[in-house]
Amino acid sequence: MWSRTVPLLDPAAAASRLRGRHPRGRSGLALLDSAMRHDSLGRHSYLAADPFGCFRVRGGRAFWNGAPVPGAPLAALRTALAPWRTTPDPALPPFQGGAIGYAAYDLGASLERVAAPARRAGLTDDLAFDVYATVVAFDHRAGTCHLIATGFPETDPAARAAKAASDLDALEAALAGPEPVQDAAPVPPLTWRSNFTAETYARAVERVRDYIRAGDIYQANIAQRFEADLPPGFDAFAFYRRLRARNPAPFAAYLELDGLTVASSSPERFLRLDGGQVETRPIKGTAPRSTDPAEDRARAEALLASDKERAENVMIVDLLRNDLSRICAPHSVVVPTLCGLETYAGVHHLVSAVTGTLREGADGLDLLAATFPGGSITGAPKLRAMDIITEIEGDARELYCGAIGWIGFDGSLDTSIAIRTVVTDGTRAVLQAGGGVTLLSDPEAEYRETLTKAERVFAAFAGAFSDEVDTGSSKKTRHNRRDRATSDRSAIGRGSSGEGA
Repeated sequence: MWSRTVPLLDPAAAASRLRGRHPRGRSGLALLDSAMRHDSLGRHSYLAADPFGCFRVRGGRAFWNGAPVPGAPLAALRTALAPWRTTPDPALPPFQGGAIGYAAYDLGASLERVAAPARRAGLTDDLAFDVYATVVAFDHRAGTCHLIATGFPETDPAARAAKAASDLDALEAALAGPEPVQDAAPVPPLTWRSNFTAETYARAVERVRDYIRAGDIYQANIAQRFEADLPPGFDAFAFYRRLRARNPAPFAAYLELDGLTVASSSPERFLRLDGGQVETRPIKGTAPRSTDPAEDRARAEALLASDKERAENVMIVDLLRNDLSRICAPHSVVVPTLCGLETYAGVHHLVSAVTGTLREGADGLDLLAATFPGGSITGAPKLRAMDIITEIEGDARELYCGAIGWIGFDGSLDTSIAIRTVVTDGTRAVLQAGGGVTLLSDPEAEYRETLTKAERVFAAFAGAFSDEVDTGSSKKTRHNRRDRATSDRSAIGRGSSGEGA
């Protein structure tokens, strides 16, 4: 491992410099961006470009640099990464080169015996990871920036050292150059189309409640899928910069993969594996922020005091304890934080932490296989909830509620839940937003809640809150500031939707 330390840069500005070397967006740029600073959750950001390897799973088949790889998806990924094993440098941030990308929610159908969705948009693969020999690691707490090079794909020691030195020189020069001029052109308001109307979403909520009454499940997350046509010349990275400014999050991300861009402002960690120690941090319980400090405190206190929200959080904690116990050492799974309050730009959340020690002989991909997708964005029991989600939603979720993050050459990993996440292909944008439905859910309030969550992302497109959402019918559903205030009061009065998606 080779590294240099340079003055701390803003991650988005540094990404703009690397992206500027590839004006057509073919850099394979990957930014894992702690846009909301936090001593632990938001301490590090990572930036990489120019991958030397490309791993994809399409139609159940795995490919490494375009060539088929035998085996199940995660086993094939293990095979692809095996030649590049390294020992980490404890003086450097945790990610020191490796794979960055995503696992789509629909990968779950190849890991568990659950129903496959009837309709797929074809935007994303089931697994998509690019593999990087160099990485820029930002330590926001220490105020330093590390340039890290592995010298891969060279394997001869002398050749690796020479390549690492060359890579560090090129990286340092690129970051020292001028930042390209940002695209300041206004984006015209977009017309968003949903796969639900208010009426059909209400019926979906009632179907979930029927399943709960029948004893099939305790809750399930039901999401809307929004789609909009993009104007010519749409700059996805400029959009991401607006998103991170409006809705900063500790697990934000921007990825360029195969002509797609992924822009995420997720607040939720899915899995972290570091030195054999595992952590997952489920979000269950949401209350909107208020601009009035006294009202904002009252909303946070009401969330903390809500028996309904705490019960839902505890239920998901129990689910995740069971998932981790499948792959962790006996009696090592504990809950150091239960229903703690975390505050973000637009919402308060109840967040728990579940930890464990990975079983001897298992690795991060075994961990992913045992727990994917996350229980906080499916329901309980998880597998039955996933079948009901597929039945009701109809459309494949693709990336939404999957995972975004990194897998290190040393076997460590850190991933987020892909919520508050947009996928664009140059001509269209896709966004999903959902909520946890329980027996106590009010259908109209649940529908408004999904619109409120989506609006934060709509705002980053148009520069102002979208005042119309085309729900596929002749009638437009208005959701202006007065409607949002009503939605906020309704959410507090009943204990808002139990899911932060």
